[in-house]
Amino acid sequence: MTFKELQPKIIEITSNTTLSRDEKLLNVCKLLNENIEYYNWVGFYFANHETKTLHLGPYVGAETDHTIIPFGKGICGQVAVSNKNFVVPDVAAQDNYIACSFTVKSEIVVPLFVKGENIGQIDIDSHVLNPFTEADENFLEFVNQEIAKLF
Repeated sequence: MTFKELQPKIIEITSNTTLSRDEKLLNVCKLLNENIEYYNWVGFYFANHETKTLHLGPYVGAETDHTIIPFGKGICGQVAVSNKNFVVPDVAAQDNYIACSFTVKSEIVVPLFVKGENIGQIDIDSHVLNPFTEADENFLEFVNQEIAKLF
């Protein structure tokens, strides 16, 4: 399924009034994981600005020990500080990277803004080297714009 074909499905999930916010987030993770071949782990982290930590929210994929990540640590932690998308074509070449699994080859993290504040991020791991393009970034920004409406 193309990104364009997935967009109305994202809106359908986020506008479903019978689901809780976490159920909607999990369904978005499932939709992406099941329809984009190289999205092998899809999850959300949410920021606690008082403790300067990210906390794992709904996700789909292999279990992770990284349920709390300090701001600045790893790719997710760096996005919490920079407020910018971060695409890692090859995690083995990245210095400040927290390894989740030896099968992960690349990662993309896109911040989630609500009323101008970075409240979290969507994090995608792939078992493929360098699969992410500008189209992925644009699509994930769209996903986060829809997710932001839930807050």
